[in-house]
Amino acid sequence: MKRGISFGVFLVLVALCPFTVCAAQKSPKDLKPVGKTVWNLAGGAFISTDGKIPSGPCFRMTGQVTAFGFFENLKRVDDDHGTTYLRGNERVTEFPPRLDISILIHDFPCSFELKDRSFGPWLTKEDVGKLKLKLYWKRGVELRRTNWVETPRMLIRTLEPSIKPETNDLPERYEWNIQFALPSEGVPIDDSLVFTLEAPDGTIAARTSARL
Repeated sequence: MKRGISFGVFLVLVALCPFTVCAAQKSPKDLKPVGKTVWNLAGGAFISTDGKIPSGPCFRMTGQVTAFGFFENLKRVDDDHGTTYLRGNERVTEFPPRLDISILIHDFPCSFELKDRSFGPWLTKEDVGKLKLKLYWKRGVELRRTNWVETPRMLIRTLEPSIKPETNDLPERYEWNIQFALPSEGVPIDDSLVFTLEAPDGTIAARTSARL
């Protein structure tokens, strides 16, 4: 009788805590540290993504987020305690009052398949002129709309072909450089800055984010 009771208790213990699970459970003091990773943020934050005009050409959008003096000696430290941003021994928790944004846009093949011999159509001034740039601060799933301090400055450069054809029948290709300042006073440094390019019909032609 006693043997039967002991065997039943043993079965209950096995059901509640299999050998492999119990052996894998360790107290926090027995867990190995994940180590520390240090990121140098001296160059600021960068973005890069590919986009597409609805029923039109594809393009690549890259960019950089900087601020005079702010990113110098700034580092991101990831360790067992989480993420910390440091400049020397000083802990940094917020962005500076203003960030400088530079965005570069140029056409890009929609496909690199060998069967697709044509890389057109190319991105035109009309295509880019219809796109609407929208900016958001993102924390978790929350998006907060933001905007530039002054009207962005746009520079358009004509791209010269590396090999000029005998006949001048190639369409002109361009590169767009958009520069503007963004208010960022009081924004937590671990928030993301989301960039979207929206087509006239509301379609998102491109979306990316910059995060330190």
